[in-house]
Amino acid sequence: MLTTQLLINGEFCEAQQGRTYDRIDPILNQTATRAAAAAPADAVAAARAAAAAFPGWSATAPNERRRILLKAADLLEARTPDFIEAMQAETGASAIWAGFNCHLAAGHMREAAALTTQMTGEVIPSDKPGSFAMAIRQALGVCVGIAPWNAPVILGVRALATPLACGNTVVFKASELCPKTHVLIADVLQEAGLPKGALNVITNAPEEAATVVEALINEPCVRHVNFTGSTRVGRIIAELCASKLKRCVLELGGKAPLLVLDDADIDAAVNAAAFGAFMNQGQICMSTERLIVDNAVADEFVEKLKLKALGLKAGNPRTENVPLGSMIGADAAARVKSMVEESVAKGAVLVAGGQVDGAIMQPTVVDHIVPSMSLYRDESFGPVLSIIRVNSDEEAITIANDSDYGLSAAVFSKDISRAMNVARRIDSGICHINSATVHDEAQMPFGGVKDSGWGRFGGKAGIAEFTDLRWMTIQTADNHYPF
Repeated sequence: MLTTQLLINGEFCEAQQGRTYDRIDPILNQTATRAAAAAPADAVAAARAAAAAFPGWSATAPNERRRILLKAADLLEARTPDFIEAMQAETGASAIWAGFNCHLAAGHMREAAALTTQMTGEVIPSDKPGSFAMAIRQALGVCVGIAPWNAPVILGVRALATPLACGNTVVFKASELCPKTHVLIADVLQEAGLPKGALNVITNAPEEAATVVEALINEPCVRHVNFTGSTRVGRIIAELCASKLKRCVLELGGKAPLLVLDDADIDAAVNAAAFGAFMNQGQICMSTERLIVDNAVADEFVEKLKLKALGLKAGNPRTENVPLGSMIGADAAARVKSMVEESVAKGAVLVAGGQVDGAIMQPTVVDHIVPSMSLYRDESFGPVLSIIRVNSDEEAITIANDSDYGLSAAVFSKDISRAMNVARRIDSGICHINSATVHDEAQMPFGGVKDSGWGRFGGKAGIAEFTDLRWMTIQTADNHYPF
């Protein structure tokens, strides 16, 4: 059994009254981690520790901040086996997915390190005689980062690395479903030399998540919140932040479409669709949920996709040689299975998969999805590919945009100009041509539109989110006033 504590002002400590909760292994159904269960008072203490550390950390030279983040990236990669162990126990992830998490998270850390000297401003011509006017970027103060369980190392690092690089201090609220995995990120930053209080970590029992988050947002010293998770919770956080006039960045749900036009490379599209839908059991915000396929190639595409899906197997990655692990829990698998059954009952065709054993669901393909079915509109967040057949590019675009979500999308066509014209008309923050919907790079502006959230993580877009832009002037000649 793994154990973990809170991190407040540079010290790992118990929660008030020594309270703990158990995170249950989704496959073995036994305790994976015993974690400290923070109360709102613990969250406030973490925020105030971050506030006390802010003057010192924000004044730290940019290359010193860079040095610490680069060292942390190296340490994170070196501790990949620890992260794999924690992710497998807490989330049922495959070693492939956990290892990739560490690789990309280290990249996010290094990209953040590169940003420490990129907080540039500009000189702006002024109409006032003798006025030297500037726009400069400045750290905000205390930032709260809230990360989910599905890509815990990548999204955990993303929640805190750029804020730290910009000179902010951070309270990181770990996911209740992977507390050890998230606290390991703090371990490497502490070992890399991050000063006391610059990063504080709170873990909490699931039933206390709402009160802990509300306490953090209500704390006057907190200036900014970033959240990655469900649209339902994102709305609540946005409302709480709005009531306190606090800025937030929200990266929320998705229902990513992959459009297969009639001239697409079918084999390439099948491989991209399978990867985008089944990697991490479809539990990725960018996961391919809707396959919008031109009828001219649909039969060939579905037959090849069926063979691809049947060739993949989900199981216990710690004891079986399988490419796919479990879902986050048996309840999640049951929910997705019910969506499949509801759609089949309404006339959809189950092409492959659909079997569920506890938290393990086999890769599933469902054809002939129509708007009356839940798989058409609702985010499944599971290993299910829903096929929607269309008769033209125009119909494909209409179906792609017939969604509340708009995070990632993809278009497959051998005619790049045609694909680009289609891609431009899709409502999404991200769109890939002839590639999977699931793709991330630390330097890219990452985020969505509509119910997929607002704001952008990544690269210089992150600087804009995690700093204030200030207008400052220096008067170099005498001022003249009307009285």
